[in-house]
Amino acid sequence: MDMSRISKCSVGQCAYNQDMQCHALAITVGDSDNPMCDTFVVGGEKGGDADAAGGVGACKVNVCKYNESLECSAGQIEVGTKGNMAYCMTFAL
Repeated sequence: MDMSRISKCSVGQCAYNQDMQCHALAITVGDSDNPMCDTFVVGGEKGGDADAAGGVGACKVNVCKYNESLECSAGQIEVGTKGNMAYCMTFAL
């Protein structure tokens, strides 16, 4: 299984976001039923690797149809905001 890529991140205040792209090497998504981006960091300093495209290292949302043994099986995901949280917009039951 290949790591799912983050095709777009619209969470502009995240330190890993540069030009709508995630540059964390890998993010962790959620808890048992809430698909928020656990890697979301607010800060003035930009983080990650500017030459790398982010991927999903782990998914803890066991009710998501793309979760296979804590790995994301979606080919790519989008991260956006829901309320005041960074949220996996690809999440589906």
